[in-house]
Amino acid sequence: MSVVQIFPRPEEPSAQALSVSPVVEPEASTTAPEALAGRPVAADSLPVSEPYPLDRAFHAMLSRLTGGISPLALSLAWLDWSSHLAAAPQRQVEMSRNVLRDMGQFVEAAAHATSQKPWSVIAPQGRDRRFRGPEWEAAPFNLLAQAFLLGERWWHDATTGVRGVSHANEAIVEFSMRQMLDMLAPSNFAATNPQVLEKAFRSGGENFVFGWQNWCSDLMRLLSAARPAGDEQFIVGETVAASPGKVVYRNELIELIQYQPTTAQVRPEPILIVPAWIMKYYILDLSPQNSLVKYLTSQGFTVFAISWRNPDAKDRDVAFDDYRKLGVMAALDMIGRILPGRNTHALGYCLGGTLLSIAAAAMARDGDKRLCTITLLAAQTDFTEAGELTLFINESQVAFLEDLMWQRGYLDTTQMAGAFQLLRSNELIWSRLSHDYLMGEGAPPSDLMAWNADATRLPFRMHSEYLRKLFLGNDLAEGRYRVEDKSVSLSDIHAPMFVVGTLADHVAPWRSVYKIHYQVDADVTFVLTSGGHNAGVVAAPDESGHSYQVLIKAADAPYVGPDEWLKLAPRVEGSWWPEWAEWLAARSGSPCDPPQIGGGDLDGLPDAPGDYVHT
Repeated sequence: MSVVQIFPRPEEPSAQALSVSPVVEPEASTTAPEALAGRPVAADSLPVSEPYPLDRAFHAMLSRLTGGISPLALSLAWLDWSSHLAAAPQRQVEMSRNVLRDMGQFVEAAAHATSQKPWSVIAPQGRDRRFRGPEWEAAPFNLLAQAFLLGERWWHDATTGVRGVSHANEAIVEFSMRQMLDMLAPSNFAATNPQVLEKAFRSGGENFVFGWQNWCSDLMRLLSAARPAGDEQFIVGETVAASPGKVVYRNELIELIQYQPTTAQVRPEPILIVPAWIMKYYILDLSPQNSLVKYLTSQGFTVFAISWRNPDAKDRDVAFDDYRKLGVMAALDMIGRILPGRNTHALGYCLGGTLLSIAAAAMARDGDKRLCTITLLAAQTDFTEAGELTLFINESQVAFLEDLMWQRGYLDTTQMAGAFQLLRSNELIWSRLSHDYLMGEGAPPSDLMAWNADATRLPFRMHSEYLRKLFLGNDLAEGRYRVEDKSVSLSDIHAPMFVVGTLADHVAPWRSVYKIHYQVDADVTFVLTSGGHNAGVVAAPDESGHSYQVLIKAADAPYVGPDEWLKLAPRVEGSWWPEWAEWLAARSGSPCDPPQIGGGDLDGLPDAPGDYVHT
């Protein structure tokens, strides 16, 4: 575990915007904002009177000390909980009784520790890996673990279910208390972790020497802003993002990559991949053995993928809709030049799926029928139940974050990485710190973790609009979202949809993704796959341990809720990729000769993976 990931060094992007090579624009192209064109934003182009600039500067300075989390939002949540609990004497009595009950059970278990079975009072939950292993079943370590789990359960009960506390504030209090308790778990300390002690005894303390070396190595990488250890073997364009192809179009925001066919004939309808711009596009083109791009070309599909440019301070005024116009629509225009008259299978992943949904709704509203199918991977279109990520998104927190972005012109990787790590702190922080620094072991290199460390920035205006319109306002789901000054509705979408949710997703919970069923007027094939937000999507057929459930709902079929769906959908062992490939093939034409690469002059455009992926 690299301390670079936990205490990342603030980024200082280049003062110069990335230069853009002139290329032939596709028909119906749009004019980019001045900030996108690589030119500095003039001072007079910004708002004439920025409200309360000193306050914003103070909040931006404060955010560097709090990791981007608003202390006011946190304080208000705790005040809401504590004041309502103070006015609930019966609840206080109940909490006191629970303490006495737990203490009595624990004392009895401690008195008979040698004769009772382990975990006689409380046992770890199924996904809790901190106390796995036979070492934790021996006294006194089993008693320490049970005492911690009892305290954890008591605090969970105390911070939830207090009448009068808003749901959002309750979730913040419970989450923040859980983070503090996770830090104090017995597994995080050498003296109370039997696995660490056993290894120290067997190795003569060598694990602590190796742990110290790991810590010093990570510290040096932190100070030098180097990549995490082991990532050197994952080189973009050589060992990852290595599928052969060509950049066939470039504008101020994207490079469009067309991949080389690997079969003698291909389906006539191409596939367009719209990735999220929170991370680099090659999550779907990692190592050759787990590359979705490589798999699709081997199945006889022509694949295009968008590679987003990493913005900097000059791009502060790039809007969310610019990503639609200069991203999805510009890519479709170029594909239309290369393959005239053919419709496209569009795929959107995470935030890219949300953007694709908006673009598809606007296209359907305007009678644009270029999309023959739509595939969404772990993408939300309704944000009322967007999981624990919403803990970082309320009016106070968004205003605090806007002040940070206002000063910099963007949201850098430290805030996003920190938020995602907190959502799974046991797995991504504390257990890995114990593994690397106490056990003295190094995490095996992983192309997925190397990709995860290759993060991007988000423009000020775009991210503010995203948080306010989609998360806070939920405008898309409630029919208030506007594209080109006209409302869009997901119910206008009639193209068949293939929607993937992942069972252990902490970013886009599958029940939130599932809401697409009652938002669109289309046939929906819903797949629930094992794994999390990334590992559940990157599920190569040759890898073991994957499984999924799948069920088709016709456009005119009655709605089935998520709980009923779980009971009805058959389970299939293996990767969901072949299921999707068959679904696409059934909605594609007969194989034909592969198309040409590009639609004209490709001078000055690089081979895949392009230039923008390196920014």
